[in-house]
Amino acid sequence: MRSFSLALAVLASLFFPNRFTAAAEPTSPERPNIMVVLCDDLGYGDLACYGHTVIQSPHIDRFAQEGLKLTNCYAAHPNCSPSRTGLMTGRTPFRVGVYNWIPMLSPMHVRKREITIATLLRQAGYATCHVGKWHLNGMFNMVGQPQPSDHGFDHWFSTQNNALPTHENPFNFVRNAKPVGPLQGYSSQLVADEAEEWLTQLRDKEKPFFMFVCFHEPHEPIASAERFRKLYTAPEGSTLPAHHGNVTQMDDAFGRILKTLDEQQLRDRTLIIFTSDNGPAITRRHPHGSSGPLRDKKGATYEGGIRVPGIIQWPDHVRPGSTSDVPVCGVDILPTLCAVAGIPAPADRVLDGTNILPLLEGNPIQRKKPLYWQFNRAKNDAKVAIRDGEWKLLAKLNVPSPKPSGGITIEEIDAVKNAKLEGFELYHIQSDIAETTDRSESEQEILEKMKRQMQAIFEEVQAEAPRWPAWEFARYEGKILSEYYRKQEAAEKKKKNQP
Repeated sequence: MRSFSLALAVLASLFFPNRFTAAAEPTSPERPNIMVVLCDDLGYGDLACYGHTVIQSPHIDRFAQEGLKLTNCYAAHPNCSPSRTGLMTGRTPFRVGVYNWIPMLSPMHVRKREITIATLLRQAGYATCHVGKWHLNGMFNMVGQPQPSDHGFDHWFSTQNNALPTHENPFNFVRNAKPVGPLQGYSSQLVADEAEEWLTQLRDKEKPFFMFVCFHEPHEPIASAERFRKLYTAPEGSTLPAHHGNVTQMDDAFGRILKTLDEQQLRDRTLIIFTSDNGPAITRRHPHGSSGPLRDKKGATYEGGIRVPGIIQWPDHVRPGSTSDVPVCGVDILPTLCAVAGIPAPADRVLDGTNILPLLEGNPIQRKKPLYWQFNRAKNDAKVAIRDGEWKLLAKLNVPSPKPSGGITIEEIDAVKNAKLEGFELYHIQSDIAETTDRSESEQEILEKMKRQMQAIFEEVQAEAPRWPAWEFARYEGKILSEYYRKQEAAEKKKKNQP
């Protein structure tokens, strides 16, 4: 059987020379299980273990006490779809062509030619599962774009973006290409239910597993059970109990999954990474998320948009209760998990991440180039940023920012391909976590060095970035949500008018 598998691998390499092929069989029975847990819009300051004085997150706090807490953990992007793209591919999202959040029906997607960590692990003999928010394509569960199964997942219970009409009693989950229909409960609880069933009943227990748990919380439209809302007091009409309760509700679901791992005697053999896709949203309806001491919020290239909670637990490999201030990023997950599983990372394309496995073992990591972020739709003026050691450089672009939209214009794509860098800001981020003092005038030598670094990556990404066709924003989710709120307001009005 092994010789037959090797023969298939050789044939695949002949007919698909640009496609990475990993070994079809496990190389070691000692390879760990792997779980990546990704929250949505959870800010750097939104957990008790990261300094929040009100929000209760007991399961995550205990998880941090038992693992490694990262104080310089970064998302791959300040927005949701691009951030997930970077995590799954190990490549900065603009290389891949995910320039903004992906609305339903959009032509933007992670193309089939991209290689995800789920694909690599499945090819290497892992059982794979995705539960929760997908957000890597617009034609979700439709023909014409890759679905979770095409990007490496044996089992998936997913939504394109948000659970609809809200994260309570959603109707839009899809399980393995089959719509599930209306469900009762809250999104995080439903995601935990599916994760528990797969872990206990559905997975191939002869294989190590990779599970990607993508909570919707605390992204809008926020829906929190009363038992979590009532933990928080606020003036009448405030949405604070809903937001804070939503974080605690997600924490409760995460605790349930950890409990299942314990009951299945899997915890000691499982590497778990907990993080967020970007900073807090802090919206008009829910202005309660926290960036802690950081500048700005979701959508910005300042620290508040990209620095997020990051906690790693791996018994016998990660020292409990430890902390690291070494910068790590979502793009590091793919090369790191390849190293953990003992498989080669793709060598036929540029990877922007670095294997941080040495860091988990208490050793330095060797990063060959700075961490890089680009968001032409960033809410702040600076659209590009790099971090190299203790320093961070930001730059503007010489093109107008696109108007807020989920659509795609020819002008935006032209700007992606032709924009130039200008207007640099330099911060000693190690000592100036809030980015208050621009050092570009006083540190000319560092400025010029980092400008050259940024320019080289920017041009490389610009050359690789694909073009998408123009597309008018369909507002699929917005229409559903507007109708939901209209009916809710009508019901409340009718209730008030009853004698």
